[in-house]
Amino acid sequence: MRVDIITIFPEYFAPLDVSLIGKARQRGILDIRVHQLRDWTHDVHRTVDDTPYGGGPGMVMKPEPWGEAIDAIAGAATAPPRLIVPTPSGRPFTQEVALEYAKEPWLLFAPARYEGIDARVMAEYGPRLRVDEVGIGDYVLAGGEAAVLVMVEAVARLLPGVLGNADSVADDSFAPGAMASLVEGPVYTKPPVWRGHEVPPILLSGNHGAIARWRRDEALRRTASTRPELLTRLGPGALDKRDREVLDDASFRFPPEDMAN
Repeated sequence: MRVDIITIFPEYFAPLDVSLIGKARQRGILDIRVHQLRDWTHDVHRTVDDTPYGGGPGMVMKPEPWGEAIDAIAGAATAPPRLIVPTPSGRPFTQEVALEYAKEPWLLFAPARYEGIDARVMAEYGPRLRVDEVGIGDYVLAGGEAAVLVMVEAVARLLPGVLGNADSVADDSFAPGAMASLVEGPVYTKPPVWRGHEVPPILLSGNHGAIARWRRDEALRRTASTRPELLTRLGPGALDKRDREVLDDASFRFPPEDMAN
């Protein structure tokens, strides 16, 4: 996969040289290219922002440097990239979206600063590059670079060969399959007893069916405790009898309208 990032702070992306992402780059699984937006400015101050039309606080990133940068990187490509613009006003970035992006051969990220990018940039490139405005949470950052780091890591670990054990993806929180819409339960490793805390005996039993059931039970309990809205979204129809018993024990109740369906 090729990933291009246009930014006024290229040094922000030093973490992409370490850990799993850095190793994936070394092995050629990921081709990450970071570009300085100011290279496409033409004034002595290398200006990338100006005051907003209509007044108001803050500054807005100018369309000219963004347009020239995107044209230079993707303009002549026969198979253009998908353009991703991090913004808290975009659709939520989820594991499902990460899986969607992991199928793309080429992603182009445009992290903004200040009050955002002039909206005409998205209007210009939407028909050609499938502009996707995405937010990583209901909060505001100083810029989109941190959001890009989050998305690149979430997407890259889904690529074949990036993780040491590909089965790890199937056990992730929010992963498709049996654990869909649930957060992951607790995990344990050696020693079997640490400071008086014992590993649950079921995990030492060797009974893989019972272990799988225990893990689902714990995922249900944790989801009910920390992310109950995920269960509400899932609905009671997706649960078996044991699931419902676990949720009853956790004092979780579906809204009456869900139970009627």
